[in-house]
Amino acid sequence: SMLDEVLKFATLAHGKQKRKYTNDPYIVHPIAVSEIVKTVPHTDEMVAAALLHDVVEDTPVTIQEIETKFGSKVAELVGWLTDISKPEDGNRKTRKAIDREHSADAPAEAQTIKVADLIHNSDSIAVHDPNFWKVYKEEKIKLLNVLSKADKTLVRIAQQQVGGF
Repeated sequence: SMLDEVLKFATLAHGKQKRKYTNDPYIVHPIAVSEIVKTVPHTDEMVAAALLHDVVEDTPVTIQEIETKFGSKVAELVGWLTDISKPEDGNRKTRKAIDREHSADAPAEAQTIKVADLIHNSDSIAVHDPNFWKVYKEEKIKLLNVLSKADKTLVRIAQQQVGGF
């Protein structure tokens, strides 16, 4: 099936990359995000984009390559999930503001995947890096405030992780 192909592709793309803090193979994160997406109304394209959500940022894979292999809808969603800021845009706060504006404009499907990504990242960061969690939590609250089209169930879970608001 397409999702099996996507999983193989994402696994190969991430190669030997490891997850920060746990040193797990990186692919465990996109798989976890895709499993979170599957808990709410979703499409195969959303699950595929969840599996591919970090490949353009973290590997040599391009949006064009994703479009050729998996179609324009998957590529479009991955595009919305890929940070558009560059290091030369400024400090972390400035870059996160640029990426937040990009996410705010994303369609509901992409926003839902983004919230699933936040949920999975939060679990890891809160446990393994309490100091960075303070920074990440503030960024996450700002991001959740603009992800107005995302699945409400996932938004509530993400809000609970940051103490609700």
